[in-house]
This record gives sequence, C-alpha cells and structure tokens, in this order.
Amino acid sequence: MRALQMRNVCFTYEGSEKPALSGIDLDVEQGEFVTLLGRNGSGKSTICMLANGLIPHAIPGKLDGRTEVFGLSIVDHSVASLSTMVGIVFQEPESQLFCMSVEEEVAFGPENLAVPKEEIAERVEWALSLVGMKGSNSRSPATLSGGEKQRVAIAAALSMRPSMLILDEPAYALDPAGRVDMYSMLRSLKDKLGMAVLLAERDAEDAAEFSNRIVLMDQGRVLRNGPPREVLSDPDLLERIGLEPTQLGELSSLLGERLSGRSFSFLTVEEAEAAIVREVLSGKDGVRR
Repeated sequence: MRALQMRNVCFTYEGSEKPALSGIDLDVEQGEFVTLLGRNGSGKSTICMLANGLIPHAIPGKLDGRTEVFGLSIVDHSVASLSTMVGIVFQEPESQLFCMSVEEEVAFGPENLAVPKEEIAERVEWALSLVGMKGSNSRSPATLSGGEKQRVAIAAALSMRPSMLILDEPAYALDPAGRVDMYSMLRSLKDKLGMAVLLAERDAEDAAEFSNRIVLMDQGRVLRNGPPREVLSDPDLLERIGLEPTQLGELSSLLGERLSGRSFSFLTVEEAEAAIVREVLSGKDGVRR
C-alpha cells in the first residue's frame, strides 16, 4: 500500500484567487525518501499539510481531487486519526515545542492517545535514542540549540510510531554542518525503520545527496519527478524557477560544453573525479594529459 497517493489534486486557500496546487499527481511508496524541491510558494508546504490532513480539516480552502494516506482519504479521516500513521515536523521547531521538558514534549502525543504509561516511557526512550538525544529527558527545550530542538520535534513525531514522516524544511535555520547532520540522521531513520520520508526543501545540494526521488515543483505544479540524477541534470531549468543548481550539476553541464557531443551527470565528487580522469587519460578532444 502506498504511503501517499494524490490524483489530480487542486487546492486554493480561502481568500486567495490563485491556486496553491494545480493538477498534482504524486505517489510516495513505503520506504522511499522523496524530496519536494522548489522555491517558496511552489506548493511544497501545501502538499505536506494535505498529507497529514491539516488541509482541509484545519486550514480551509477549495479542494478538488483525491488524496489518500495508506489507503485512507484525508477528507474522510480526522487529523487525529491520521496522526498515528503520519508524523509532521515544521520548519521552525519552536512552533511545536511548548512543554517544560524534553520528556514531556516527546510524551505529549502518546498521552493524548491514552497510551499506557509504561508504553509511553518506552516510546520516549526509543524516540530520543533514535535522534541522538538520549539522556536529555529533563532538559528544557528553551536551553537547546536549533539542531537539538529539531531533533526533539522529530522525536515527538516518532513517538506516535508513524509509518510516514513529513518534514517541511527542517534544516532551514541550521549551519552547513548542522544540515548534513540532520539529513544523515533522517536517512538513517528511514533505513532503520523502513518508513516513508517526505521532505520539503529548496536546497538542491541536500536534495541530490539524500533523496531516492525528487519532485521538482513550481507555481503549484510538478515539473519533473524522478531520480536526482535526472531531475537535477538541467542547471538552466533550476535557475529559471529560482533555485540554485548543484555545483556538480553545473560541472556536468560545463564539461559537456567543453567536450561537445558528450553528456555528463554527476551526483558525487567521486563520480566527477573519475569522469575527468578518464577524459584526461584518453587524450580526446584536445584535453591535456
């Protein structure tokens, strides 16, 4: 069963004349790490809020088409009922952290589902261990760094034992090292738990490194949907829709121009290095050995 299935989905926020989404078809399979890549206003966050039922139950607007989460229509099921299957983490963790301690934050969701106390305690320890925050139970969220706050927000989502985790630009406020740490952790979680991960992101570099599949979005529509190598192979397209191309994507394009008639697509530095070495050693097209 698919974690998420959207068919011809259109949505316009109440009070707006411009659709936020237009004719969206999207599937997310169990165990996939899928990134929605686009600039602000491209429709990424709207898809995230549809996928856990905030739209249409908490955020009004005109909704057409069909969205299903693990076979359940988001229209026919409440946010609370979907929360046991879908966890969501927003861009700013402060918007989700409101308890006096880390332990209380992580326990909040299961407590509201009347989970037995013994199981809640087990879930808290399990979730904090998964995100690398074991032993932080008594700390106040106010004393945590930005990266630690996001880890606690993710732990709070994981304590509900969801089958799909949705994250809306979770590393936006982190420094480069913090971003790498965050996404490495997310990929590890996906591998350990076998869950689907749906990530909204506007940084193509991060999307290229950590995604199984990228959905490139602009003005509420899907422009491309496929493996990172395919979706990010056109730096000019990314620039036209307001995104920074990956450095390796630009290198692929430049090398293709230098060696006319050849096509290159690099995802890793190792791939780029190997291709350049091959060209140098081959002595073709005037490249100096």
